[in-house]
Amino acid sequence: MPMLPPPDDLARLSLAEVAKLVDERRLPPVESWNPRHCGDSEMRIARDGTWFHQGSPIGRAAMVRLFSSILRREPDGGYVLVTPFEKLDIEVEDAPFVAVEVKIDGEGKETTLSFRLNTGDLVMAGADHPIRFVPRADGPHPYLCVRGGLEALLARPVWYELANLALANGSEPPGLWSNDAFFPLEPAP
Repeated sequence: MPMLPPPDDLARLSLAEVAKLVDERRLPPVESWNPRHCGDSEMRIARDGTWFHQGSPIGRAAMVRLFSSILRREPDGGYVLVTPFEKLDIEVEDAPFVAVEVKIDGEGKETTLSFRLNTGDLVMAGADHPIRFVPRADGPHPYLCVRGGLEALLARPVWYELANLALANGSEPPGLWSNDAFFPLEPAP
């Protein structure tokens, strides 16, 4: 399965082009693979989205992209790299992906939010890919559901852009619309 290079600028793509790229992305069926557990991969994904192996950053974007395609969240909340033949633990400090760019199309309830992840993947927020906000002592931490329990932390500039959008759209409570789904900025009590 050839890995297509990620788009370099989400803003240049039309909504139709984003949707086509999302549909064309074919990932291995990791959820159906159940190999024996083989140990630790000696890999870690830092909070900022940097991938490490044996303490050194993985500098090749194509390698990170390949590894991200075989990443899976386990029922116990842990993360593994999985192939049909082996399963290896991987440490994830926060979320395995970071949403580094957002494209906003439309207004109000007709808005579509498309995100580019640090791996180059594209995700359109909506009912299948919700946005959630986790309150923490240092402020809210926004996450986008990517696939199979894997999430992307929204990078600070992306979060600020979305917060401004939520405050400007006049919804009560303040929140974001994308693909006919509404995501309040604060979780329900």
